[in-house]
Amino acid sequence: MKKVESSQYLQSVKPLLKELLDRVLDVYPYASILAVDAQAVRYQVSSMVTTMGEDATLSNRGFVIKVYDGAAYGEYSFNEISEEKLDDIMAHLQNVVALRECDGVEALSQYRMLADEPCVLAESTEYETGAQELGDEEILRRLTVLKDQCKAYDERVINCAAALNYQKYSKLFLSPHRDMEQNVLWTNGALQIVVQKDSQVKYSYEGFSNLGGVELMEKMEAGIARVGKNAIDLLNAEPMIPGEYDCICTPPVTGMIAHEAFGHGVEMDMFVKDRALAKSYVGEYVAAPMLTMHDGASLSGRPETASYFFDDEGVLSTDTVVIRDGILQTGISDAQSAMYLGAEPTGNGRRESYMRKAYTRMTNTWFEPGQDKVEDMIASIDYGFLLDDAASGMEDPKNWGIQMMVNIAREIKDGKLTGKIYSPVVLTGYVPDLLKSITMMSDEAKLCGSGYCGKGYKEWVKVSDGGPYIKARIRLG
Repeated sequence: MKKVESSQYLQSVKPLLKELLDRVLDVYPYASILAVDAQAVRYQVSSMVTTMGEDATLSNRGFVIKVYDGAAYGEYSFNEISEEKLDDIMAHLQNVVALRECDGVEALSQYRMLADEPCVLAESTEYETGAQELGDEEILRRLTVLKDQCKAYDERVINCAAALNYQKYSKLFLSPHRDMEQNVLWTNGALQIVVQKDSQVKYSYEGFSNLGGVELMEKMEAGIARVGKNAIDLLNAEPMIPGEYDCICTPPVTGMIAHEAFGHGVEMDMFVKDRALAKSYVGEYVAAPMLTMHDGASLSGRPETASYFFDDEGVLSTDTVVIRDGILQTGISDAQSAMYLGAEPTGNGRRESYMRKAYTRMTNTWFEPGQDKVEDMIASIDYGFLLDDAASGMEDPKNWGIQMMVNIAREIKDGKLTGKIYSPVVLTGYVPDLLKSITMMSDEAKLCGSGYCGKGYKEWVKVSDGGPYIKARIRLG
């Protein structure tokens, strides 16, 4: 295994950043600088087109200064630094901070100074094969092979695609007592197979991810048969009959439930704004006693694409137990929200880029496994469904409503899969009712980090979610 290398650019400007920090601290009692150098590339091969290029959303290089003036905080971001520009940067920063005092505007709250415990670290994630080492031409060749294997899966395949993207980022965080560096590489992959039977056209899609390099394509190759089978099965799917059923959720569906049910709802900046019902239920049962839920970027837990060593406010990553044995323990937080609420920050302060504000954001969100075998879970159902192929979801943190889309519901009758398929399927309900109805959980949990999460409709960051197979009573439509 190899370690992700430091950014040569950030190392070259680090002395200037330290000089800038010293100058800022001559004016303000607290200051920090976050420096980011991120490169991201996308590749796609389909039956019709081959493309590759920089991912403009995930590629960025720049800096953000955060200062405390004794009552509130101000930030200034920029993307160029040199000895000649330091005076201009200082002037712009002081102008930004002074704006809140103009025209009689006052801070809504008096904030104290952020904790700044001493910490020096320089850490990197590991990988087997880097995209730059393999080369663009070879990556496209291997994706073409995957695409051809998808096409050869069945004569009913009319189109298919194989895609890969990665982000390699380096970050520095400097403050009066902190000097931290992290270098991280994650990779996503995707397969899509489109099939046709007479006039009916269906497709199946699956995402793949790792905290590492393009060795991910081996996992993609192993998934071709699964994606192809799902696509073919959908050609015979029937419309779902609305009702409440005993259901078994595969790990991707379980992960979507974890993310949507108690993901956004326990982001504590929502507590500050009174936009989350969970704020009033800390210490109470919100799920079945067998359920324990985590969120955290810690690389000592279950490292996935949303893992890191410290967040964008310089808080070390953690593993937060959100629900323990069915009882809501706490939320997740950025440093500012935690300060407002009198809590400890959990290392969930994340920015879409150096140009954006830090918000409380999920990282790796998952349910712990239980002790049951999947075959025993299926055998326990008289009539119900195995839910698979999670598509999308949304929640209402203020009222704990949830709605999710699943592409496949496999019928279970008398404890056996019948082979009958229903699609599409909508899961709806009240979050505590759904989680309290869980009666069985498989003995193995899986996570996937091929998706992104927005704060509402913007502020996209990398996330992963997952868990075991779960058995629950769910309303389907």
